[in-house]
Amino acid sequence: MFKIVDKKVLNPTVTRIDVYAPFVAKKAQAGQFVILRATEDGERIPLTVADYDREKGTVAVIFQIVGATTYALNQLNVGDYIADFVGPLGNATHTDGLKKVAVVGGGVGCAIAYPVAKKLHEQGCEVHSIVGFRCKDLVILEDEFKAVSDKYVLMSDDGTAGTKGLVTDALKQLIENGENYDEVIAIGPVIMMKFICKLTKEYGVKTIVSMNPVMIDGTGMCGGCRLTVGGETKFACVDGPEFDGHEVDFDEAMKRGASYKEWERHKYEETCNLFKKEVK
Repeated sequence: MFKIVDKKVLNPTVTRIDVYAPFVAKKAQAGQFVILRATEDGERIPLTVADYDREKGTVAVIFQIVGATTYALNQLNVGDYIADFVGPLGNATHTDGLKKVAVVGGGVGCAIAYPVAKKLHEQGCEVHSIVGFRCKDLVILEDEFKAVSDKYVLMSDDGTAGTKGLVTDALKQLIENGENYDEVIAIGPVIMMKFICKLTKEYGVKTIVSMNPVMIDGTGMCGGCRLTVGGETKFACVDGPEFDGHEVDFDEAMKRGASYKEWERHKYEETCNLFKKEVK
């Protein structure tokens, strides 16, 4: 059992929890993830390591309340325990030798992008962070990104935060204004990463994306997280989660991800009704 030692509501649908897991905290790196179960009879879900404190032995994860497990997880509070918290899994972000990088985050994907930007900043890299949200109410980690970024660009779909537009608009403008990046690292909705990669391919800029398909075991055994990368089958849990974005078959990834939506909605509604009955 793993104790929740801190909890913060970042926006109406996104929550951060800090979990006491000293063995995970000892090894965790930016880009890696954990697999957890909120309850003993719950399903396993992957969540990226958003931050860690080796001295305190804590690991932070940030999640959006979109399904049954994240709903159940959000019902837990400081002092409660998570049944399982396994990790770190996957490969850490490769940052060696990078001097100037654009880190692009979309929505809750910013929770994954932030530790990457932080690691690059700590290594002396020039970091340009471009983050996008639907509206002002959904913005997260603004102060954290500013603290580790040489340039911070905030975009919103409706213009209520930062500049109105898409993260692709901001990245294109920076490149056309003469910014030469060693690499672009994009993390967010699959459709966003697809169009980031389409843009950077035109300019010949290497682009890394973090893929987060459905995972069960995190060891490559179930095959649920398979992707096509460079014409070959890869598993996000053991080969990734980061890949060369110019080689990822995003259309296939989106099609496979959408196949679970009806089942996920059913389980979410079932779990919500269960908790409502318990409250009564």
